[in-house]
Amino acid sequence: MNQKIRALSSQPVSRRSLLQGAGACIALPFLESLATPALAVSPAGPQRPKRFSLMYLPNGMRMDQFRPASAGADYPMSPILEGLAPWKQAFSVVTGLAHYNAQPLGDPGGAHGRSCAAYLTGAHPKPTEGSDLYCGVSLDQQIAATLGATTPFPSLELGIEPSSLLGSCDIGFSCTYTNTLSWRSPTQALPVTVNPREVFERLFGDATATDAKSRAALFDRRASILDFVLRDAERLNRNLGKEDRPKLDQYLTALREVEQRIQRLRTTTISGDSDALVLPGTVPEDFRTHVELMIDLQVLAFQSDLTRVCTFMLGRELSNRAYPEIGVTDSHHSLSHHGGNEEKIAKLVKISRFHLSQVGYLIDRLRDTADGDGTLLESTLILAGSSLGESNDHDCMDLPAVIAGADVTGNQHHQLPKHTPMCNLMVGLIQQLGMEATTFGDSTGSVTGLST
Repeated sequence: MNQKIRALSSQPVSRRSLLQGAGACIALPFLESLATPALAVSPAGPQRPKRFSLMYLPNGMRMDQFRPASAGADYPMSPILEGLAPWKQAFSVVTGLAHYNAQPLGDPGGAHGRSCAAYLTGAHPKPTEGSDLYCGVSLDQQIAATLGATTPFPSLELGIEPSSLLGSCDIGFSCTYTNTLSWRSPTQALPVTVNPREVFERLFGDATATDAKSRAALFDRRASILDFVLRDAERLNRNLGKEDRPKLDQYLTALREVEQRIQRLRTTTISGDSDALVLPGTVPEDFRTHVELMIDLQVLAFQSDLTRVCTFMLGRELSNRAYPEIGVTDSHHSLSHHGGNEEKIAKLVKISRFHLSQVGYLIDRLRDTADGDGTLLESTLILAGSSLGESNDHDCMDLPAVIAGADVTGNQHHQLPKHTPMCNLMVGLIQQLGMEATTFGDSTGSVTGLST
């Protein structure tokens, strides 16, 4: 092995120590035994990095079925929030939010493209179907500029549906606006990755294999990436304290399980949605399987401190995906324009409830993953929501939000004054992460009182 594991008694190893062998490089989870002396003797204990996770639900939200009937603690669950019922003590709901810059403001059509682009930026996107895009810096990228400054990947952008950044997907608006959330600058959108294998190889593969063909060849040559590092892991394990050994075992087991799941999916070939795209063999056809695998990869990335910021689109705007696994065979976007049809509304509510249940899976995975002497949930701030409220009206002035983790008090309904800027909540979330902020986007203040 090229890297020598140093004895802790002689010289401390940094938090971002690596196990290296045969071209494989794997970052470790937070281990007190590897903390620097300054962190180890801190009266408050080792410092845990803060993290931010965004889960985006496409095609709006039926707000009269989302909004709880009363504000404050112990609010009654609404039909859509029932998808998160088992996790009620872990999350809170925020309503009364609005995105002024998602309104037309004289633009042609394009409500989905405009609202999606404005969602994390608070900016009014330039109407264009060409390459002259212009929007704003997104919340995740502002957070990543601080939290991700020292990680290998400042941020991770994940998705479920393959997206194109070319052409027009909404009237007068480029596909970039409907298919992405993250904007590094007003002119640079960051595309999502939908293939779990690509995410895994990006995070844990050989850094010298940069093109897709080389990475695929590398993947085919090895039965498991962990086979290259287990010897170093065993050597490191002997130098760890007894409280850290189970954490390392948990991390390596989780890493191996994710890789094995991807291996099992390698030979599957499926078709995409209405675009009839042929997807790579490691993209699961089943929605829940795909989502859970991507969440597991996100948790591994957080656990190993490869990144501290992740956005995850459960679908692109205008998504025509159907959900036969929950008995909905109609396309999502067509249902979102229900025209008051009660049968369509019931199916739409069912999809939203199903989507929110995936947020529950993220909460569970973070809560079950050790981070120092706590859990990842305690250090990760979660925001879940949609860029539209009532989709039948393309309403951007009554938006849903669910927040959890990072000391957020659960079981609360924060019913804000009507039309409170969504960016006010974003300022509050930045502050919740321990960062200084007084403004973001078109904010007029900050939403406070998210933790007690």
